[in-house]
Amino acid sequence: MKFFQLLKISSKALLANKSRSALTILGIVIGISSIIMVMSIGKGAEGLILGQIQGIGSRTISVEPGREPQGPADFAEIFVDSLKERELEALMKKSNVRGASSFNPFVIQGMNVAYGSETKRGTVIGTAPALFDIFNIPPDEGVVFSEDDVKSQASVVVLGANIKEDLFGLSDAIGEKIKIKNRTFRVIGVMGKKGQVSFLNMDDMIIVPYTTAQKYLMGIDYFHNIIVEAESEEIIDFVVSDIKATLRELHDITDPEKDDFHVSTQADAAEIVGSITGVLTALLVAVAAISLLVGGIGIMNIMLVSVTERTREIGLRKALGATRKDMMNQFLLEAVILTATGGVIGIILGALLSFLASLVLSSLVASGWTFAFPVSAALIGLFISAAIGLAFGIYPAKEAASKDPIEALRYE
Repeated sequence: MKFFQLLKISSKALLANKSRSALTILGIVIGISSIIMVMSIGKGAEGLILGQIQGIGSRTISVEPGREPQGPADFAEIFVDSLKERELEALMKKSNVRGASSFNPFVIQGMNVAYGSETKRGTVIGTAPALFDIFNIPPDEGVVFSEDDVKSQASVVVLGANIKEDLFGLSDAIGEKIKIKNRTFRVIGVMGKKGQVSFLNMDDMIIVPYTTAQKYLMGIDYFHNIIVEAESEEIIDFVVSDIKATLRELHDITDPEKDDFHVSTQADAAEIVGSITGVLTALLVAVAAISLLVGGIGIMNIMLVSVTERTREIGLRKALGATRKDMMNQFLLEAVILTATGGVIGIILGALLSFLASLVLSSLVASGWTFAFPVSAALIGLFISAAIGLAFGIYPAKEAASKDPIEALRYE
C-alpha cells in the first residue's frame, strides 16, 4: 500500500474520534511544552547571569579570601581575613604582578543611612576611586572621592539613585550631611539609575573610601575582595599566575591545595554559571520528560482500545486483500501522527508560554531578562514525540496485524 494512501486512511480513522484523539495527545503536549519552557527559561536565566558577570568588563580579575568553596562545608571560608593591606601592597608592586592596570580593594555590608527623620536601608561599599571606572558608573551629579580621601579616611560618600531619592526626594543632595552608624558623612556625588552591575544593585549603594568603611563602619582590617584589572584580555592568565605566586610567597604556601585565597576571572565565572544552569535545566527536563512517558503509555492504551473497537474493520480490510504489513503500518502511522501532532502543538504552546514568562520575569525580577527560544529543544522534542508514537504503537499495531480475518468478521 502506498504511503499517501495509508496516510489518508490513518488520518480519517483519527478524525473519526476527534475528542478522543485530542485527549490522547494531551500528555505529549504537556511534556513537550514543559521541556520547551524549562529550557527557554534556563537559557534566559543563564543569559541574564552572564550579562551581570560581564558587566564589570572582561579584563577584571577577582581575588577573594579563603579557599575556593567546593561545597557547603567550605562556606565558612568566605569569612577568613587572609587579604589585608600588606597583601594589597605586595600585589601593587610592578615587580610582583606585571600587566595589571589597577587594584581595587572592596568591603561590603548592609547598613542603615539617615538624613533628618528619613532612614533607608542600603548596602555600604568601601572601595577605591578605580571602582567607578571599572564598573563604568560615573556620578551624574558631583564627583567621586579621591586617593587622598582614601589615605585620610575621609567621611565622604557617593549615593545610589534610590538612596538619594528616598532620603532627599527632589532636593539637591550634594553637600548635605547624612549619618551612617552614628558617623556623619558629606555627600559629594550622586549616581543616576544604573540598575544591576555584576549582581550588585547600584541604585541602593552607599559608596565610601574603603579605609573609612574599615575603621569607622565595619571595624575590620581586611578586605572582602580585591578587584584587579589587567591591561588587556590577552595577558589575563599571566596576571592571574603572578597574583597567585605573590600571595603564596607572602603566606609561605608551597602546596596550591592549601591556598587561603582564590582567584577567578570573568571566563571562570561564566563557565561555572553555564555548568550550574546546565545541570539544573537537565534535571528539570528529566522531570518534565516523565509526562512524555505517561503520554506514551496513554497512547498505547488508546490504540489497544481502538484495535478492539475496529476488529470488524480489520477483518474486512484483510478479507479484501490488506496484508499483515499493511495493518501494522496503518496503526503504527496512527500512533506516530498522534504523538507528532502533540509535539507540534507542545512546541507552539511552550514557545508562547515561555514568551509570556519572559515578559513577567523581565518586569518582576530583572529588566535584563530576555526571551530565548531553544531551537534544538524544539527539534529534539518533535523527534522524541514521533519516536514515542513509534515505540508505544508497535504492540497495538502487532495486535491489529495478528488478528484472523474470519474471526474478526464474526466479532460483535
